[in-house]
Amino acid sequence: MNDSGEGAGRAAQSKRSDARRNKETLLEAAAAAFITSGVEAPVRDIAARAGVGVGTIYRHFPARADLIIAVYRHQVESLAEAGPALLKTSTTPHAALGQWIDLFVDFLVTKHGLAGVLKSDNASFDALHAYFLDRLVPVCTQLLEAAEAAGEIRSDLQAYQLMRGVGNLCIGAESDPRYDARRLVQLLITGLRADHTDHRSSSRG
Repeated sequence: MNDSGEGAGRAAQSKRSDARRNKETLLEAAAAAFITSGVEAPVRDIAARAGVGVGTIYRHFPARADLIIAVYRHQVESLAEAGPALLKTSTTPHAALGQWIDLFVDFLVTKHGLAGVLKSDNASFDALHAYFLDRLVPVCTQLLEAAEAAGEIRSDLQAYQLMRGVGNLCIGAESDPRYDARRLVQLLITGLRADHTDHRSSSRG
């Protein structure tokens, strides 16, 4: 390839990278707007957060449903990528599991209005729950298996069971300031520890 061809290739790659970053900025701005105003947040507010024009949002996401789906998928992907990263940087697998569950709680509690939209008749939303499970259950499984292999937690809990339990603890947390779902989830994660279980068993004996 000649110099002009290489230059054009680098320019195209840079343009794609810029477009990807711009889209991620839009999705993060939309997610922040959803937290404060729900999924019906005005597009102009999302555009202002992202520092772009309203037309830019409509060019990427012609319908609000397109934006909602993209935000949901983006948040799920971020959560999926966080699991392996936390395993590499945390002091122990159990610590990584606890930090990941904190992020999972953030996701569940702050998706204001999204749960209601996902129950609508819009066929575009049908596959999102399956996508959520397909991406996150393996990540949670990896974290649990690492903590189990390290001898930190009990071995009789499946990832789906844990995620379902955490989800149940988060129900209504966004609308009741007296209810601290995160505190209860922390107690649940602490209760997984093998030394906690062994101590409880020896106390009964």
